[in-house]
This record gives sequence, C-alpha cells and structure tokens, in this order.
Amino acid sequence: MDKAIEIMNSPDVAGAAEKHLPTLLEKSSFAQLRTAASRPTQLQAAAYLQMQGKKFGSKMLSALAVTVSADAFGKVKKMIKDMIMKLHEEANNEADHKAFCDTELGTNKQTREQKSADVDELTAMVEENTAKMQQLQEEVERLMGEVSELDATMQEATEIRRSEKAKNTAVVQDAKVAVPAVERAMQVLKDFYEKASQATSFSQLASDPSKKSGPAGDAPDTFGSTPFKGSSDSGGIVGMLEVILSDFQRLIAETEEDESMGLKEYEKLMAESTKDKAVKNTNIDHKKTQNTDLQVKTQEAKKDLTSAHEELAAANEYFERLKPSCVDEGINYEEKVARRKEEIQSLKEALQILG
Repeated sequence: MDKAIEIMNSPDVAGAAEKHLPTLLEKSSFAQLRTAASRPTQLQAAAYLQMQGKKFGSKMLSALAVTVSADAFGKVKKMIKDMIMKLHEEANNEADHKAFCDTELGTNKQTREQKSADVDELTAMVEENTAKMQQLQEEVERLMGEVSELDATMQEATEIRRSEKAKNTAVVQDAKVAVPAVERAMQVLKDFYEKASQATSFSQLASDPSKKSGPAGDAPDTFGSTPFKGSSDSGGIVGMLEVILSDFQRLIAETEEDESMGLKEYEKLMAESTKDKAVKNTNIDHKKTQNTDLQVKTQEAKKDLTSAHEELAAANEYFERLKPSCVDEGINYEEKVARRKEEIQSLKEALQILG
C-alpha cells in the first residue's frame, strides 16, 4: 500500500494527473488508495467482521463489516459499542423471555395434562354411574314385579283359603247335624227292636198229643212249645245306620284335619311370602336410594366435566398463543445465546483492532 502510494505520488503519475486529469485525481483509485491508507485498522476490522459473519452465519456482522469500511473512524467505534450494548440488552430481554416461557410452558403443560386427566376420569365416572343407574333401575323394576307376583299369589291363596274354609265349615256343620239325627234313628230302631223282643202277641203253644180236642189239639205241628216274642235281630237296618254314622264321623274328622292342614299351609305361605315381600321392598328402597345418590353424583360429575372441558380448552388456547414466541422460533434458545456470544465477542475483537 505504501509503495503504491509512493508511485502514485511520483511526478510521473501525480504531475501528469494534475496537469492533464485534474478531476481524475479526486475520483480515481489514487484517491481511494489514499483513503484506504489513512484507515488501515478500519479495513482490518471490517475484514475480520466479514469473516466472522460468514463463519457464524451472522447477517448483522456481515452488514456491519460494510459500514465499518465506509464510515468515519469515530462513528464506527461508537456504532460497534452501541451494537454490543444492544446485544447485551437483547440477551437480557431474551433471558427474561426465556424464563417467562419456561414458567408459562411448564405451568401450561401441567394444566393441560391435569385437565386432560380430569376429563378422562370424569367421563369414565359419568359413564360408569350411568351404567350403574341403569342396572339399579332394572333391578328395582324386577323386584317390583316380583312383589306384584307375591301380592297376587297371596291374594289368590287367601281367596282359595276362604273358599276351602267355607266349604269345610259347611261340610262339618252338615255332618254334625247328621250325626245326632242318625244316632236318634238308631236309638228309635233299638228301642223298637227291644220292645218287639218282649211282645206276646201271636203266642203259640206246642201241640199236646194227649189232648186231641181244643185249641191245643188243633195247633199246627210247626208251632213250638214256647211263645213267640218277635225278632230281636237288629243287624240289618241298624248295622247300615252304624255305617252311615261312622261315615259322617269320619267325614267330620277328615274335614277338620284337612281344614287344619290347609290353614297351616296357608299361614306358612303367608308368613314366607310376607317375609319375602318385606325383604324385596327393603331392597327396592335401598336400590332407589343408591340410584338417587348416583344421580346427584352424576350431575355433579357432569358439571365438573363441563368445567374441565372449558379449562382444558382455555389451556390449549393459551398454549397456541405461547407457541409463536416460545416454541416456533426456528432455533432453540441455546443456539441463539451461543451465536449472540460469538457476535459480541467478534465486535469486541473488532474494537480491539480499531484500538
């Protein structure tokens, strides 16, 4: 550079230029050489910045290299110092923004995960409670049907018992009326046969062969020697009446036994049915209470589920607002910090070169 300036200042060049090309002296490479020679540190600093700009892919350093090579020395130093200060401010601002993003993204992620879990849990709870309520309702309807069947069975059994009792009572009453009547008939016959056995009418004497005249002599040979007192054999009609009496007495005993057995069976059926009905009604009340409790819990779960959906939607919306500045930046924070450090260091090196 110095040798070139010396040649350009020689009489052969400078003199001829002043004599024949006065305008060229100001605009030619000679003038540029003079300018370049007057600020070699700026050119060195500009070259360094240009090299660092290419090395780190920094458009800021590359653009600054052009400015450093063209502007005045004092202005260049101030501009570099201002740029360093600006980069430090950006670094602080980005650090604050990074802390904000880390806090907000962390909190938002936790909120989204928690609300998603709440939505899943509450949805499952609502579905499970709905299924349980349906099952309880079916069980209540089944039990109520069984209670209705028990009522019908008990009513039918009561009607049958009432009919059987009326029938048995009539039979016993009729038989009890017939028994003394038969007994009276038997007594009448017995009295009659007893008197008949003592009757003397148609008395007959036996024929006496020694007496050939008179009633005794005229009597047939079939007449015995003892008087006829009538038949005392009561085995015929009296025996038949005894059988009838026995049948009525047996009818009374059997009917009363049937009535007693029927009453016991009826009472047993009614006791078991009443107990079964009470158990079923208790189960019905219990299941209805469970169903009511589940309805209340399900309504509360549905309200909580609606709130959880709204809060999850709000968290997702906030995450979308955070993404442009906290997530979708193209490069990560560490890369930006490293590049900025290199830019600041390069500017400091440029200042040292200018110094």
